[in-house]
Amino acid sequence: MMQAPDFWRTDGWQARMLAPAAWLYGLGGAIRQRSVQPKRVRVPVICVGNLVAGGAGKTPTALSLGSMLRAQGQRVAYLTRGYRGTHPGPTRVNPDRHTAQDVGDEALLLASDSNTWVSRDRVAGAEEAVAAGADVIVMDDGFQNPSLKKDLNILVIDGAYGLGNGRLMPAGPLRESPDAGLSRADAVVLIGADDHDVASHIRGRVPLVRAALLPEPGSAHLAGKRVFAFAGIARPGKFFGTLIDIGADLADWRAFPDHYLYKPMEIMKLIEEAAAMQAVPVTTRKDWVRLPPVARDMVEVVDVALSWRRPEAVERLMGRILDHA
Repeated sequence: MMQAPDFWRTDGWQARMLAPAAWLYGLGGAIRQRSVQPKRVRVPVICVGNLVAGGAGKTPTALSLGSMLRAQGQRVAYLTRGYRGTHPGPTRVNPDRHTAQDVGDEALLLASDSNTWVSRDRVAGAEEAVAAGADVIVMDDGFQNPSLKKDLNILVIDGAYGLGNGRLMPAGPLRESPDAGLSRADAVVLIGADDHDVASHIRGRVPLVRAALLPEPGSAHLAGKRVFAFAGIARPGKFFGTLIDIGADLADWRAFPDHYLYKPMEIMKLIEEAAAMQAVPVTTRKDWVRLPPVARDMVEVVDVALSWRRPEAVERLMGRILDHA
């Protein structure tokens, strides 16, 4: 649950020192891609993945695609590994019964929208989703997992972070080289301002679609209010910036490691800090599902959703695989 180290942004001495380990990491990934024969299931599989570790916007992208597909009359099932959850699966997620400790926070977010399965064995999870009546599977993460055949591979890149220092883990944030990833991608979704000129490296190789993560209208009432923010996500600064953008008065903030599981006494201390500042405690939806149930009514949530610059381009991409199926 560590935050991404600062040296992943720059090509400093730490990154160069870890270069041999990164080479071995890349070799292992390449061998895995070549040695596994993907298995196909009876319905189309759309994979939403990324090249860097954490924080690109995969889950909001998956949710947006699911909404588009349902609008076309498709029965959508989400499939995810259940990162940080204890259930190996295949498990159909029940938000009324499962916790983030059971199935992971992303699975709970997806399950609030449509039927969701967590499964470390992606093929087994997909097969259960199909048996339950899914017309199409949207897989949150798993781009680097070759076990399940994908009909549409979508890479998500956070424009504010880009590709970091361009090195593989542990020397940098990359799960695989950009060339290798783009060779398997059918499209790239670039979220937010392109601060690192990622678009120039992608154009002409795969279709590029622009999007932005915007706060839901329900958060507008926080404009002018004094807030105390906390977040345990890959890039908490993005959340704090969102609060400022909607006009909230950010009194103070706390950043926690990604997927952090809050303890009851810990969250109550945060709520007390907010009260001492006469501020409203606020967090992300992803953090909220990890809060102890007793604390949830005491914390406000700022929801965000993906806004596409050209949604028709995304619909065309998905339409091709659905027509083929």
